[in-house]
Amino acid sequence: MRFLLVVCVIFLLLNCEDKQTSKQTNITVVKDSVATKNTSPKKESNSEFLKLTDNNAMDFFLEYEKEHKEDKVRITTDFGTIDIQLYNKTKFHRANFIYLTKRKYFDGTQFYRVVKDFVIQGGSSDDYNIAKRRRKIGKYLLPPDTKRGYTHKRGAISMPSSEIENAYKLASPFQFFIVQRQGGADYLDKDYTVFGEVINGLDVVDKIAKVETDQGDWPLQNVYIKKVEIIK
Repeated sequence: MRFLLVVCVIFLLLNCEDKQTSKQTNITVVKDSVATKNTSPKKESNSEFLKLTDNNAMDFFLEYEKEHKEDKVRITTDFGTIDIQLYNKTKFHRANFIYLTKRKYFDGTQFYRVVKDFVIQGGSSDDYNIAKRRRKIGKYLLPPDTKRGYTHKRGAISMPSSEIENAYKLASPFQFFIVQRQGGADYLDKDYTVFGEVINGLDVVDKIAKVETDQGDWPLQNVYIKKVEIIK
């Protein structure tokens, strides 16, 4: 009887070991260097994009701006369209905005901060999908570029500082603000980088600036950026 019990235990142990081995080996890992028999076109993969960090972002945009010279974009909102001329002299900020536009980062974001007679600020959202989109692109900041002679005049598009306190006013690359105030806000010139201006659609900026907001300047009804696209 004891012999049969020992045999049964050994059998069960071997059977369990076989199942565990099967789980570990029945996993297919496809590497980039492995050719497949499927001849259909490959789908675009996010892996083709470099994940940006503070260590590689500036080098990346230095090369990117040489190949991507687009300098006009159209922001389509719930209130109409705003056309922006981006400045070539602020090359890192222009390249960053064009890169994010081509990756469709801004589509579905919001003008999340509205201060009447001052600015409307966009490029963020409380939507979890936007946060996921950011993580795929990377985490990095841009240095200020404030000595090109551009000012925070009415219609100027500029880049706010990061939410993280930093002495060098490093900018959050995913957000931007447009000066709505009559007469501009030149007291911002030394702290924030102006990298473009509105060339059409200031009336739309004014409409957005009039929406009702809560105490944190967030519109009571979301003001969506439906899409941002490159125009000629």
